[in-house]
Amino acid sequence: MAMDFEDTISANSEEPQEGGSSIGLFLGLYLLVLAFFIVLVSISTTEDVKSKAVMDSLTSTFATLLPPSTDLTTFVAKDGDVLAGHTFQREISGIFATVLKIARVEIVRPGLQMRIVLPTEALFLGRGTRIRPARYVLLDRLVSSLSSRPPGLRYDMDFIITATGRGEKGMVAGQTLEMSRAGVFAREFLGRGAPPDSVSVGLMPGKEDEIIFLFHVRQRGDVPIRFDKVKTESSQ
Repeated sequence: MAMDFEDTISANSEEPQEGGSSIGLFLGLYLLVLAFFIVLVSISTTEDVKSKAVMDSLTSTFATLLPPSTDLTTFVAKDGDVLAGHTFQREISGIFATVLKIARVEIVRPGLQMRIVLPTEALFLGRGTRIRPARYVLLDRLVSSLSSRPPGLRYDMDFIITATGRGEKGMVAGQTLEMSRAGVFAREFLGRGAPPDSVSVGLMPGKEDEIIFLFHVRQRGDVPIRFDKVKTESSQ
């Protein structure tokens, strides 16, 4: 009985020693991993261009998830603005290339302004004011692109229908087919959720039966040129 009691005591006394060594081993491994990451951070370098590109991509992706009042920061880096503008132009070009293969795309100012020209019949049915049902996909995708503007930037779109002018002082007075079509497009486009401050619709003297889309990348504080000013200047 004495031997059994001593064996039991010795066995119990060894268990804390084994547990203590295990804790020490795990603690040592944790410290080793921590030291490894500290070394990695200390020898790493930051590339500002890539960091700004990542931040721009994140702000552009999640811009529509938060209302403007909850924006924590304003991303105004010039490199990021240029990258966002190029991304926006590629996205718009891809939309028209997919939906309308007959559109003519022209980059006026890389990252800032682009022009897309297409025949009126590609958007409207015949000589009427009804938009082709197959073009609603185009409108929805344009609304999504214009709404996905990062903090500090605005994506603007000018919708212009060209019309043949009469006389030396500008456009034909009164309600015309071109004017009715511009109104139909404006109501349909805004009704699908387009930002009202990013869309301008108007007429311009030029080749008949032609539609011009102008897309701009602007700073939030920039004031876009309105069509009433364009008409005044062209009529002088």
